[in-house]
Amino acid sequence: MPSSKSNFVSLDEDVVNDISDLSEMKISDEKGSTEKSTMTLIEKNGYHDSIYINAAKIFQGIHNKKPQDRILVRYGDDSSSPMLTFKDEYSQRVSYELAFSALKYQDLLEKILLDSCVYPCQLIPDELTSLLVVMLYDLQDRKFQAREIVDEEEPVAEVRKIEHYLYSFKTKLAAALARCRIKHDALSIECILPETIRKQEQRASALPLYAWINTFKISLQDVFSNLKKKGFTRVESVSDFNHYTYCMDQHCHDVLVFPSSLKEELLNLDLFADYKLLLQDKSRSLAVHSVHALLNTDDDVVVAHMGSRLTIAHMSVLVNHSVSRIFVCGVKSPGKEAELRNLFRHVGCENIQLLHEDFTEIGPTDQRLQKAKVILLLPQCSGVGVGNPIEFILNEHGDAGLLRDLFQGSVSEDKLSILAERQLKELMHAMKFNKVQAIVYCTSSVYPEENELVVNKALESRVEGNKVQPYRLVPPVFPICSNSKASTEFFFKMEPSEISNCCFLAILEREKDSSENLSVKDILARAAAKGLLDGIVVEKSKKEEKKKKKLKMTQHASNIIGNGVETKIEEFLHHEALSNIHAEDSVSKAVSNTEQKTVNKTNSYVQLKKATNPVSDSALPKVLKRTSNLSSIGKVYERQPLTRKARAEHRVVVLKPVEIVLPPVIVPYLCPQGSRLRMPTHHCWHDWIGAKSLSGGIFPPPLSKAVKPTVVKQPRPWL
Repeated sequence: MPSSKSNFVSLDEDVVNDISDLSEMKISDEKGSTEKSTMTLIEKNGYHDSIYINAAKIFQGIHNKKPQDRILVRYGDDSSSPMLTFKDEYSQRVSYELAFSALKYQDLLEKILLDSCVYPCQLIPDELTSLLVVMLYDLQDRKFQAREIVDEEEPVAEVRKIEHYLYSFKTKLAAALARCRIKHDALSIECILPETIRKQEQRASALPLYAWINTFKISLQDVFSNLKKKGFTRVESVSDFNHYTYCMDQHCHDVLVFPSSLKEELLNLDLFADYKLLLQDKSRSLAVHSVHALLNTDDDVVVAHMGSRLTIAHMSVLVNHSVSRIFVCGVKSPGKEAELRNLFRHVGCENIQLLHEDFTEIGPTDQRLQKAKVILLLPQCSGVGVGNPIEFILNEHGDAGLLRDLFQGSVSEDKLSILAERQLKELMHAMKFNKVQAIVYCTSSVYPEENELVVNKALESRVEGNKVQPYRLVPPVFPICSNSKASTEFFFKMEPSEISNCCFLAILEREKDSSENLSVKDILARAAAKGLLDGIVVEKSKKEEKKKKKLKMTQHASNIIGNGVETKIEEFLHHEALSNIHAEDSVSKAVSNTEQKTVNKTNSYVQLKKATNPVSDSALPKVLKRTSNLSSIGKVYERQPLTRKARAEHRVVVLKPVEIVLPPVIVPYLCPQGSRLRMPTHHCWHDWIGAKSLSGGIFPPPLSKAVKPTVVKQPRPWL
C-alpha cells in the first residue's frame, strides 16, 4: 500500500469539503437527459457492477496508446475483441458514455492516479487498469461519495475490489484532482479538455431533435393535434424555436424537428412511448426518402446492412401503400434477429424479410431478390461528421473506435483506406444486380475518400457489364425541397453544423433505354412517392383486374364498331331513298373526300395506343382483325389469294379505317307487313388498311356486272 503524505493528513477534511463543489465540474452530456427520472437517480449513486465491467472492456479497446518511452500506466493486452453483454438498452448506453468519458479525461485520470500514489499497486494487475480508470472517473463524478445499490444484483469480485481500493484513498485522490485544477487554472475539469472537443460537445448538445412519424399508427394531422394539446406550438423553422415549439423538416414531409432541450420531456410523451414518433438522425430519413422516390408500386428494396434498425422501420412505413417488400441483409445471430423483430412488431412493420447472409455473400441472381429494383447502401464509415458518436454507435451498430477517432479529431490513413476499399467493394457488388435499377449510397463522413471518390471509381469500373444499361449519377429528389443543393448537384451534402450532422448522399440510376415506356401505374407511383399528387391515393391494380378491363374494353369497342357501322349504313340508305339528289361526282372522288372524315369519326370508337415502332399484326385488338363479320361483302375479299393478303399485311405501317360506298338499287320496295322503306343493307365494305396503300390493290374485287347502278351516290356530308 502506498504511504500517506503528512502534509495531506491534516487537510483531509478540508479537501473533501472543497471537493464538494465538484458538482459544477460534472460533464454536461446531452445523453444524461435522455433517460427518465428513475434512471437519473441511479446515475447519481453509481451503476451496477455489470456496467462498470462493460465500460472497462470498451475503454480497453479505445484508450490512447502512448509511445513506449512515455508509458507510465499500463493497460494490459487488448489484442482480442471483448465480448460485451448488455442487460438492456439503458445499460448499453451508459456503458458507452462511461467509457467515452474515461477516454476524454484519460490523461487527467492517469495524473491523479500517479500523483496520489494510488498507482502502481501490486494488488491491481495490468488487466484491471481499465476498470480502475473507469471507476475513478465515476467516483469523482459522484464527488467521491460511496456508491448506493438500489436493487440487488449479483456482485462482481473485480468491481468490488477496485471500488474498495479507490474509496480507501478518496481523500488523496480528491487532493490530486484539486492540484490539477489549480495547475491548469480550470474552474472545472471540462476546461482541461482540448478546444476542439469542447466545441464538439457544445455543438452536439445544441443539435435539434429529428423524429419521423409512424403512419402505421397515427396520421400527420393527429400528431399536430396531440402536440397542440400538450402545449407545443408549430413554427416555421428552427430559427423560430422557443422552448415548447417544433417545425416541419424542409426535405422530408414526415419528419418533425424539436429543440434539443426538450428531449427528456419528449421521451415521456405517449407519442414516443407508443412508437408513433421515433427519434432518428435526419441523414437516415434523407436516404429513406431518396429510395422511396425511385420505387414503383411493386418494387422490392434491399437494405445492404442491418445496423440501422430505425432506418429499416422507416422504409417499411413509407412503402405501406404498395406491395413492396424490404430485404435486410446480414442478420446472423438469433439474438439480433429477435431484437429486430421485437422493434418491428412495436412499430407495426409486416413487409420486412430478414436474410442471414451478408450483402456481399448474396449472388446477383438470387431468386429472392429478382423483384428488387433499389438497393439502399449504408456502409460502415468513419462517422466523424456526427455530433453525438454514442447515438451513432448505438443506432447504427457502429465501431467503438469512432470514439477515439472523434476525440483525436481525425482518422488514420490506414483505417480510412480500409474503410474506402470495403465501401467500394460493396458498391460494385450492388451494381452487379442486373434487375436493380437504382442504388442509394449514403454515409456520415466528411472525407471524399469515402464519398465522391468511391462513387466515381465504381462508375468508372463498369462492373455491370455491357448487357445492361450503365449507371449514371442523378440528383436526389425529395418531396419538399427548399434552399437545397439537391436540384443542382449530383451529390447531396450536408456539412456538420449547429442544426444537423454530416450527410453525403449519391444516387446511381441506370440510363433509360430509348425503347422503354413506363406504364401509367409506374408514373403515378413515382409521382406519389415524390409528393406530387397532394394526397391522392393511387389504387392498387391486380393482373386479374387488368385482364377484365381489357376484355370489357375490347367487347365494348366491338359493339360500337359493329352497331355503329350498321346503323350509319341504314341511316344513309334511308336518307338517300327519301332525297332525290343526283350525284355529279364519281365513286372514286367520293372515296377520297370521305377518307379523312371517316378516320376522324372512327377514332371516336376505338383509341389505339401510340407506338414508336411499327405496329405488328399481333399487337392489334382481336376485334379489329376480324372486321369481315361487319359486312357480307367483306367475304369477297376473303376469297382473294393468300399470297396477296400476306403481302398487303406486311406493308401495313399505320392503320386507318376506310369506307367504300357502293351504289344502291334504283327502285326501293316496301315491306309486305307495312309501308316502312326497306333496302338492301349490304352495300358498305369496312376494313383497316395501310395509310400508304389506298390505291395498292387492297380494295375488294368489283361487284358483278349484273349489278348496273344508274345513280351515283355522293359522300355523306353529315358525318
